[in-house]
Amino acid sequence: MAHKKALGSAKKNRDSAGRRLGVKVYGEQNVGKGEIIIRQRGTKHRAGANVAYGKDYTIYSKIDGIVKFIDKKVSSFTGNKKRIKVVSVSSK
Repeated sequence: MAHKKALGSAKKNRDSAGRRLGVKVYGEQNVGKGEIIIRQRGTKHRAGANVAYGKDYTIYSKIDGIVKFIDKKVSSFTGNKKRIKVVSVSSK
C-alpha cells in the first residue's frame, strides 16, 4: 500500500486579524483630550474644529468636549460637488 499519510491542513489557509476600524465615539457624546474618535484608512471622515489626524489618519480630540458630525458639500477643482463628513469637538 503506497498511500501517503495526511500531513495536516492546507498551507495557504491563513488570514490576518481584523484591524478594529470605525467610529469609537458617536455624535453628542462626551470625549476627553487625546481620545480617539475614529480609526480609518484614508480620509473617509475629515477633521474639523478641535480635532486632529494621527499618522494613520486616526481622528482624535484636542480638547475635552462634545463630538459633532456634520455633512458638508465641497467642490473639487473640476467644479463637481461632493458630500464629505466632518468631525469636530465643541467645548462643553
